[in-house]
Amino acid sequence: MAELNSTPNANRLHIGIFGRTNSGKSTLINIMTGQDVSIVSDVPGTTTDPVYKAMEINPLGPCVIIDTAGVEDYSVLGQRRMEKTQLAMEKADVAVIVFPSNHTGGYAREYELVDYFRKKNIRMLMVINSFGESEPRLEKLKTDLKLQSKGARLEIVVLDCGKPSDKEQDNIRMALARLMPEDYDADFITGDLVKEQDVVLLVMPQDIQAPKRRLILPQVQTIRELLDRKCTVVCTTTDKMEYSLANLRKVPELIITDSQAFKFVYEHKPTESRLTSFSVLFAAYKGDLAYYIEGAKAIDRLTEKSRVLIAECCTHAPLTEDIGRVKIPRQLRKRFGEAMEIDMVSGTDFPEDLSGYDLIIQCGGCMFNRQYVLSRIQRAKDQEVPMTNYGVTIAYLTGILDKIAYHK
Repeated sequence: MAELNSTPNANRLHIGIFGRTNSGKSTLINIMTGQDVSIVSDVPGTTTDPVYKAMEINPLGPCVIIDTAGVEDYSVLGQRRMEKTQLAMEKADVAVIVFPSNHTGGYAREYELVDYFRKKNIRMLMVINSFGESEPRLEKLKTDLKLQSKGARLEIVVLDCGKPSDKEQDNIRMALARLMPEDYDADFITGDLVKEQDVVLLVMPQDIQAPKRRLILPQVQTIRELLDRKCTVVCTTTDKMEYSLANLRKVPELIITDSQAFKFVYEHKPTESRLTSFSVLFAAYKGDLAYYIEGAKAIDRLTEKSRVLIAECCTHAPLTEDIGRVKIPRQLRKRFGEAMEIDMVSGTDFPEDLSGYDLIIQCGGCMFNRQYVLSRIQRAKDQEVPMTNYGVTIAYLTGILDKIAYHK
């Protein structure tokens, strides 16, 4: 069971380990972490579906290590495994690609990985598993890797995964540290919207959607950040918002609301207070807010014959007044017609082919790391399908998108 104060997986550096079967991927993970995290066996295909393991790695901090299946399995089952590996590739902030030096058939599959990550501007650690090969052969392989990955941000490390020296183990960790994006996790959820000593009012409806006796992750993370930034944080429910405002000695500089209460909060907030929502904040924190705002303009082009995809990151059981499954579809159909086709996907179920949709509406993405959310956005861009998110959609439908605050 996860500790209450542990870093959410979505906020951890995701390190994906990729390569062919029995190249030494699982052994490498145990070397990197100093623990027996992955099962190591001479039996090919021991790792089937990707294994996600959250842990602390010195000097990187909180990470998620992703151990993936071998990339050269062309069977029907192998294709299914590769679909899972592809998902891991989309989530990786840093990619570790293992090259077994004793392999004689060339490295076409590994170079496909290199090309994918190079095009995505993902930093790579290339690990040559030496298997006792001669120094000239290892040096030639290093030269080939540099030529193949020209233009990419990378590190190359040679080690014997079977019997790594202490120095080789240190080399792996330090190479990963050098590859860690300099601005990783440096962004604030609230960006430039607040400063020290600001009063911030959080409006959080505790209705059927709210987990009993708990707050949802975006609320918890926002509260913690505001406290760290030395703001005064006041929390209230929608029905007590006016009472809370009346009892404050100072008008809040910023009000952050659940998107479903946008209309009420906008109509009852002080004129001086700026307004945004948790979903809009996460649109910038996890995704591409400017792209979402541009995508919202596509709402005006929708008709009763349009097809909309709503993508929810969570996999919770549907609720009576669920915002993604019920409220947004209701608003769209009320405006454009009951015959509008609206598809719903959840978790990591996100179609490869988006061409049949006129609009994609993505949730805030709090359960995913930013790299994966950006990979979804890129897929929509590549297929020229407009995309927006829950909070931006509701603000647009309410007519207040140009009146809310959002950070750069």
